[in-house]
Amino acid sequence: MTTIGVRIALFSAYFLFAILLNSVGTVILQSMRSFGVEHAEAALLEGFKDLPIAIVSFLVASFLPRVGYRRSMIIGFGIVAAACLFMPLAPGFLTTKLMFLAVGVSFALIKVSVYSTIGLITHDSNAHASTLNFIEGFFMIGVFAGYWLFAAFIDNANPASLSWLNVYWLLSGLSVANILVLLCVNFPQPPKREGGADLIGDFRDMLSLLAAPAVLVFVISAFLYVLIEQGMGTWFPTFIAEELFVPEAMSIQLTSIFAVSLAIGRLSAGGFLRFVDWYWLINGCVVMMAVLMLFALPLASGHGPRPDMTWFNAPIPAYVLPLVGLTLAPIYPAINSVILSSLPRARHAAMAGLIVVFSALGGTTGSFIVGRLFGEIGGQKAFYTILIPMMGILIALFYLKRLTGEKSSAQNVATSRGVSQ
Repeated sequence: MTTIGVRIALFSAYFLFAILLNSVGTVILQSMRSFGVEHAEAALLEGFKDLPIAIVSFLVASFLPRVGYRRSMIIGFGIVAAACLFMPLAPGFLTTKLMFLAVGVSFALIKVSVYSTIGLITHDSNAHASTLNFIEGFFMIGVFAGYWLFAAFIDNANPASLSWLNVYWLLSGLSVANILVLLCVNFPQPPKREGGADLIGDFRDMLSLLAAPAVLVFVISAFLYVLIEQGMGTWFPTFIAEELFVPEAMSIQLTSIFAVSLAIGRLSAGGFLRFVDWYWLINGCVVMMAVLMLFALPLASGHGPRPDMTWFNAPIPAYVLPLVGLTLAPIYPAINSVILSSLPRARHAAMAGLIVVFSALGGTTGSFIVGRLFGEIGGQKAFYTILIPMMGILIALFYLKRLTGEKSSAQNVATSRGVSQ
């Protein structure tokens, strides 16, 4: 069976959700301008996006193989298409919160389906890691496109203008286009499980994964990683605009450097991981990330408004800080692949559910903490606190390496429970 059509569908799905999910930083900035909300209130948008991801994934992830991955993705895109239409039709902060809630519910269906499908179209752990990195890398290309797409609809002369909401007409159309792509693709069938349709049994099966020490250490790693990525990525536009005094549209465009860095880092890692041990690569990435931040953050002090601000004279931290994406990028796909490859394919949907749950919780926590600190102690000090979870990742990686090895303890638990591949 050819997998080209399936891969195109997965890449296309991730591209659109990259735009929607990572627009939260831009929408936070524009909501403060257009709807008059404060930092702490705007930070809640991340929760409206991530908590539905966590809840829906937790409840239905193990059941999705019975529904079908393609059908689940079509449902997700249908919800998003409708939600995007309401943004320009009923503008307001409440509508914005409901839109992100819909995006969160939909992405739970999409991500679990994508991660589970990857296990069906790859045949060894190296190919799995490589494919996952390429898809996550393409996700970051979508993030980059999203920053420029939203910036094109922002009126710099009138920051409070609602013109930026017109971008949602286009995003609704792209959701419909993704439904059409999925209808034309022949998806592989999920592996059959023993027994009949039992939602409670599927739910219990996902929870049982947490009994494996490797899985427990992994979810801690995933939580900390997304805390870092969302804590920085969500607040980059506001940091650049308020700490470095860069115009709004330009601050969003500069944040696209973060997305490009993540894309380059993940696409490059997709090749490196075929030949380099994931553990040493990821540890090196965490250390380099900390070095970049310790270099750039001290340079963020002492800036003020400049009417002649351009791309050629913007403060150095506006360019250097987003480059942490290069070293941040390979971590998440690599650790996801390590734990998924250690499990039988029949348990990938359940594990993908846990991945989405703890990633969503980490994203909400990171954005909320940085947002609150941003308003109380300033953006520079708020970003310094991100060095703490970086240390936590290094510790978690050490134990994850010990617990997986060639024959993961997670797989031992799955096998002892009689789960067939």
